Amino acid sequence: MREGVFNSWLYWVSRFGVLTALKLKYRLHIQGREYIPRKGGAVIVANHSSYLDPPVMCSCIDSRIVHFMARDTLFKSRFSRWYFRSVRVIPIDRTRGDLGALRQAIATLKEGKVIGLFPEGTRSPDGQMREAKGGIGFLIAKGSVPVVPIYIEGTHEAFPKGASKLRSARLSARVGEPITPEEIKAAMPKKGDYAAVGALVMQRIQELAEAPAS
Repeated sequence: MREGVFNSWLYWVSRFGVLTALKLKYRLHIQGREYIPRKGGAVIVANHSSYLDPPVMCSCIDSRIVHFMARDTLFKSRFSRWYFRSVRVIPIDRTRGDLGALRQAIATLKEGKVIGLFPEGTRSPDGQMREAKGGIGFLIAKGSVPVVPIYIEGTHEAFPKGASKLRSARLSARVGEPITPEEIKAAMPKKGDYAAVGALVMQRIQELAEAPAS
């Protein structure tokens, strides 16, 4: 899948817009950008409690296009379908095991690109982290690329699940050291134990949550 010039332009303009808005309204602070690989395939993972989380994740990465995976219901309107496809969002059917979407994501990683994931699958209603969905461990194990954890803070307070308007809050994101493919392989005591991979990823995000902010 080649990155078209137009798609790249649209992505970077969109990123600039959301980053500017997040900094002005929420004083977004990002720590640890140096941990994002400058080249090669990578998976970026973060906790998920708000629609603001994808813009925050995107804002953390200033040198790579992030190919997000998002539920296919977001592609209903003509405009949203055009926009999300243009910026390379991969639709996934969450009502079933969408092997086609997983294969597309793995192929994207093999091409040396970046995938953005929220392992919990859906927004947490109370801001507390949940277990990773089963397909996440499969994708990460088969992708065999570094996995970069990010802990996002403040988005639940700013725009929680079920809210109809934005609220005042301070947003921050802490990027952690990549989890290597070797660590991911070692996390599976049994072949195909993809739940253990998901648990490792959520553990690393939790460790960032508990680390002192700088």
